[in-house]
Amino acid sequence: MLPTDEYYIQKLIDEGEHVHQDFKFAISDARKIAKSISAFSNTEGGRLLVGVKDNGKIAGVRSEEEIYMIEAAAKMYCTPEVNISNKIFRVQGKDVLEVCIEESKNKPVCAIDENNKLWAYVRINDENILADTVFLNRWKHNKQEEKVIVTYSEREKYLLDILSKNKELTLNQCSRLSRIPRITTSRLLADFIRFDLVEQIFREHTFYFRLKEENTK
Repeated sequence: MLPTDEYYIQKLIDEGEHVHQDFKFAISDARKIAKSISAFSNTEGGRLLVGVKDNGKIAGVRSEEEIYMIEAAAKMYCTPEVNISNKIFRVQGKDVLEVCIEESKNKPVCAIDENNKLWAYVRINDENILADTVFLNRWKHNKQEEKVIVTYSEREKYLLDILSKNKELTLNQCSRLSRIPRITTSRLLADFIRFDLVEQIFREHTFYFRLKEENTK
């Protein structure tokens, strides 16, 4: 027996907001929703439940205009364009819109702001976070099909040594302590992450970098 619309949506709501799910009370700005689409596309994919308040209460989709805004966000205010799928569920006499967004194979997906500037976002826990330069370098490297040979010069060894002596460091701290230019430090950290030497974490609105545990023993 197939679950009813109400059972299906309520089960999703019970999960709360998380890395793969976001609630939207209403859609009033296509550019703002493009940030969410960018974040899900650049992470592991996910869904929007439109017509659901942050506390999980069902408000319902107010008009078809909201559906058009989501389509516009994916097609006009994301680059490259993002393919999304929409489905309306009838719950408690109200319409709830489920918007499914797949993880992009062509990262970064950027949202276009009111000044036509491009910004890439990532989904961390239940937040959409602006991607830093290390993320951008990671995506750039992932697009390179050729094999990358890593050589450890004194510079790389020195940066890894600094990370080993500190629990966590920001990009700026890594650059300052190593005396390596920030743009170069960003590329090196992206390489270290790519080869499983370093991990990037987000806490208190800041990205930090630390050696992976298996590399600290």
